[in-house]
Amino acid sequence: MEFFDDKQSDLLERQNSLKDKIKCTDNFKISDIKTVAGVDLAYWQDNEEEYAVCCIVVLDMNTHEVIETQHSSGRITVPYLPGFLAFRELPLVEKTAALLTNSPDLYIFDGNGYLHPRHMGLATHASFFLGKPTIGVAKTYYRIDKKTDYTEPDAEAGSYTDIVIDGEVYGRALRTHSNVKPVFVSIGNNISLETATDITMGLVTDESHIPLPTRLADIETHVQRTLLNPDGVNEE
Repeated sequence: MEFFDDKQSDLLERQNSLKDKIKCTDNFKISDIKTVAGVDLAYWQDNEEEYAVCCIVVLDMNTHEVIETQHSSGRITVPYLPGFLAFRELPLVEKTAALLTNSPDLYIFDGNGYLHPRHMGLATHASFFLGKPTIGVAKTYYRIDKKTDYTEPDAEAGSYTDIVIDGEVYGRALRTHSNVKPVFVSIGNNISLETATDITMGLVTDESHIPLPTRLADIETHVQRTLLNPDGVNEE
């Protein structure tokens, strides 16, 4: 248990060293965003070892045309610790991003960013290594503590309610399609919540209530996981 406690303390220190560097404002003009990348991971077990595949899909911001798709896989060596997911997933994210021949102007993650106890979800943590603005769009709500919940937005597409904790806005519950469950948008870094919301809405299609880049990345992770784990044993 001592090793576990020491390790968690080290991870906490690393998160705290970065969180003061988060920028909640746009460091770009929206017209400069020409390409957007979606990032997602999928896991499986093999002989008591845990593996994952990361997929990144780069799209044209305006036409939604797929420009490039890359993936990498590997064994996961960092155990799951609540609030420290980025340390498990970031190595594969970096490895996959390094394969891209088209450098995206912005990354969207299937997960959280600022909506995190220390504002250091994967979308935020990864931004310091990718060097680009980032957004987190999660399909399920990450409750910061047992008392914190969100208010359902109105039923119309584009409606939202801010997620406020101790007087601070952590993220936003956003209804991307009318009468469907909301997604949960938070900034990653170097972007405002308003711009993150606008970009998310601009990338939603009739077929899905999540942004197209992360939807395609999610589909690709399942394809690659099936190829890498054809027996489908202990998939997560």
